[in-house]
Amino acid sequence: MSEHNGNSTVAVDSSRGGAGFLVLLRHGQTVWSESGQHTGRTDIPLTETGRQQAVDAGRRLREIFPAGFAPDCVFSSPLKRARQTAELAGFEHCGVLDGIAEWDYGRAEGRTRQQVSKASGFDWDIWRDGPRSLSADLEGDWVETLPSGEKVHVHNGEGETLEEAAARAKSAIDEVLPLLRSGNNVLLVAHAHILRILTSQWLGVDPHFARLLRFDTAHYSILSVYKGDYVIERWNA
Repeated sequence: MSEHNGNSTVAVDSSRGGAGFLVLLRHGQTVWSESGQHTGRTDIPLTETGRQQAVDAGRRLREIFPAGFAPDCVFSSPLKRARQTAELAGFEHCGVLDGIAEWDYGRAEGRTRQQVSKASGFDWDIWRDGPRSLSADLEGDWVETLPSGEKVHVHNGEGETLEEAAARAKSAIDEVLPLLRSGNNVLLVAHAHILRILTSQWLGVDPHFARLLRFDTAHYSILSVYKGDYVIERWNA
């Protein structure tokens, strides 16, 4: 952990070489984040609890970054749950960054790990096995009705490998690096898996490292450059 101001705001000092902070905010609670169903590209909304979590997250971010973020330095995943979180947190006019859409779980989409393992006949693990280890019999399209009555379309396709998701996350970092190097703080509002994978790429380590990073709903993490190294400044706050 680097030095901080006495009022708990993150301090920008000379050790960072003038670079800004990369702030990661996970979206608030959804029905599927509670049920454990894999939620990649299904455009599911926040629950009422998730909406309040997003409001609270915005308040916490303003406490630590009282100057806020420039309008062109806030980006959301294109998916509804992230866009709603950004808006409710007070960042209504954020840009959309396709590179931080959630990992495409393919044949596991909309299903729990237990359901996937039972259908596949082995103890499936997303980090070890990936979506493409699953049978093509799990592919297809279907509609699920949420407790609210809203219907969502679920697509089970081929999905992404971890390496493909990591390359996409690295491209997202490359897109915002010029802003960071100009001294701007940048906020990304997205999803647990892709933000954890993005962090591995920030650190320059194997993307499997991301499985060791816990990232709860509506929590934020901060990445920075410290004495020339790309580091984790604060995690899951």
